[in-house]
Amino acid sequence: MANWSKVLTSRDSGERLEQKGELPARAIASAETGIGKIRVNPNQTYQTVIGFGGAFTEAAAYTLSRISPDKRREVIESYFDPEKGLGYTLGRVHIHSCDFSLGNYTYVEDNDAELNTFDISRDRKWVLPFIHDAVKAAGGDITMLASPWSPPAWMKTNGEMNHGGQLKPEFRETWALYYTKFIKAYREEGVPIWGITVQNEPAAVQTWDSCIYSGEEERDFVRDYLGPTMHREGLEDVKILVWDHNRDLMVERASAVLSDPEAAKYVWGTGFHWYVSEAFENVGKVHDLFPDKHLLFTEGCQEGGVKLGEWFTGERYGRNMIGDLNNWTEGYLDWNLVLDETGGPNHVGNLCDAPVIADTVTGTVNYNSSYYYIGHFSKFIRPGAVRIGLASEIADLNMTAFRNGDGSVALVVQNETDDSRDFTLEFGGEAVTDSLPGHSIATYIIK
Repeated sequence: MANWSKVLTSRDSGERLEQKGELPARAIASAETGIGKIRVNPNQTYQTVIGFGGAFTEAAAYTLSRISPDKRREVIESYFDPEKGLGYTLGRVHIHSCDFSLGNYTYVEDNDAELNTFDISRDRKWVLPFIHDAVKAAGGDITMLASPWSPPAWMKTNGEMNHGGQLKPEFRETWALYYTKFIKAYREEGVPIWGITVQNEPAAVQTWDSCIYSGEEERDFVRDYLGPTMHREGLEDVKILVWDHNRDLMVERASAVLSDPEAAKYVWGTGFHWYVSEAFENVGKVHDLFPDKHLLFTEGCQEGGVKLGEWFTGERYGRNMIGDLNNWTEGYLDWNLVLDETGGPNHVGNLCDAPVIADTVTGTVNYNSSYYYIGHFSKFIRPGAVRIGLASEIADLNMTAFRNGDGSVALVVQNETDDSRDFTLEFGGEAVTDSLPGHSIATYIIK
């Protein structure tokens, strides 16, 4: 018999990533009937997972600098330590400022089209030390994605970093070179950049750092400038992701770039966010249209400030992660790793929630339901895990299953209803019967 165990997070019982011990398994009887079944099929395989993680924003790094060193260390270990924490192995960083910075800034002086003044020294104050400490806690490299929110103001049609605007055609080559300078500067700091997105949220005019591209403009920039420049600068190993925006438009936007073979040859895959829509089927459609390309969830958070103690935020994470993973997504990046008691700092007041809230007034650290829900995936579905087949007779439970490199299977089941659900899990000729409380999530591990 295999060893079956269960880890549970439940709203009403107070259990948080709690090890529930072994479950008694039995051989499946051919005539078994009764409660609904969930069948795991390890012979049916899908995508391979890169990992799970979050964003090293200036706001997050600055917030951690304002609490005690011990509490700062606790937060970093709570995310990145594979034993004490969630075992994060992915990260995202912004190329100069984003809304979760302390203000607009770039790495060059105004009108320096030669980029001779390029300097990332601002990042050495908070962001880079945060990354280095996370790598130490993780005990290995963190796969790092970098994204720009806006080119410098002088490169744009509206003359400012905020409120949209577009990249001026005469600066396309300069802007493409800017990415490569960033990647090389981070490498010199001991932080290898695994991939870049072309533009964060290219279809949104935001009150903060933003820049608009149409699908055709993104295609042309990748094909004629960014892709060739990355190769010329010896950075062809760094992955390029397109779109980096919501699911609602991702099919048409991915198609605009990936239908052009000359642009597509430079592109690793499509990044996407969860705002506006939970159209998980669109994620699957992009895979079906371009099965040789990859999918990565690059940003999601609970908007509208801190939601301390709320349960719906965790359920939103769990539901979205299952929906996307079941549609070929290979990794999941949360937004800010940590924010302060206001849901900031944010230089235009776009306050949000995060799984960890560090109260800089009291010095305390709060872990939201989202922290525990994410952990049901990141702790047990490890880099290199392969999604496997799943068939369920219980319509109102969300679930996904993966086989890790060591052969263990992790099955995540989420119950958003008010009532408990009973079911039988079947795998490899064996079965266990269990009950999942209302508003809970469980990871079943089979070894």
